[in-house]
Amino acid sequence: MKRNRRNSEIFGISFLDVICCGFGAMVLLVLLSKTDVVGGVLNTERLKNLLQDVTAQQKSKTAAQQERDRLVAQVSELETQSRELEAPNSNLARLQQRLAERRAKAKILKIQTEVEAQNEVPKKATTDEVVKVGGIPVDSNYIIFIVDTSGSMQKIWPRVIRELENVLDIHPKVKGFQIMNDNGVYLLKSYARKWMPDTPGRRKSVLSLMRNWTSFSNSSPVEGLQKALETYAKRTDKLAIYIFGDDYTGSSYDPVLSTISSLNLNPETGQPSARIHGIGFLPEGGIADRFATLMREVTRRNRGAFVGLGLKDKTSIVESEYRIND
Repeated sequence: MKRNRRNSEIFGISFLDVICCGFGAMVLLVLLSKTDVVGGVLNTERLKNLLQDVTAQQKSKTAAQQERDRLVAQVSELETQSRELEAPNSNLARLQQRLAERRAKAKILKIQTEVEAQNEVPKKATTDEVVKVGGIPVDSNYIIFIVDTSGSMQKIWPRVIRELENVLDIHPKVKGFQIMNDNGVYLLKSYARKWMPDTPGRRKSVLSLMRNWTSFSNSSPVEGLQKALETYAKRTDKLAIYIFGDDYTGSSYDPVLSTISSLNLNPETGQPSARIHGIGFLPEGGIADRFATLMREVTRRNRGAFVGLGLKDKTSIVESEYRIND
């Protein structure tokens, strides 16, 4: 009986375990196989969507680039139109400047013609008969320029050079001229205490040198004027001194006026040896009071003229009319 019971347990619990495990493995394989297929389908669709997004972004970028190029072209066209609209105003300003310069040149030529026609009459004439331009007598044989080279004058340096050239133009021919700054420093040291010859080439070269002239200045013409009078006044016939400036930083006026009067006195005639003229450059509020006060008195005592020039307007020396202190 025991023998028969052992044979009947072949399909017992252990056998069923094996069968269940095998069946479970088959089910798991089937499930995994289906999941891979679905996942593959899903990955393909997603990749397709991503490619579509990239293509759309590239198209959007291209469209944005084209729009940017179009706007840049519009801005360039507007800038060109703006320059074309501004051009007439700039051309008008240049034409007005040229017209003013030609009028000044015409006036200078007229004065030169009158001087030549009178054949040296201005040198022998009385004070009232002396030819004047802008209130300035033009009867001198020698000219000295004393120019303030301070920072405030450097800001308007092209205007200063232009007016110096105008003064040279109203003296068509002189025997010699000299240029120094308000501290008595010569523009050309090789001509110190001498006269530069008056030739067209020399005038042109001097104006060219002045464009880059930067010398120390204390905005006081006293030193330069004293040096000019001591060096040239007593040995020069018919001398004119032009003082270019916009301010005076010195102290009292009386010692200055007294010194100038003693240095500029001709003992034979009792009159000033040199005419002293003042050319003042007005800032926006007008000429500095101290410079104007000093120059008016200096020119009054030394048979000169004081001329004030505005910075905003384009009036030049030859176009101005100021009272002469004779």
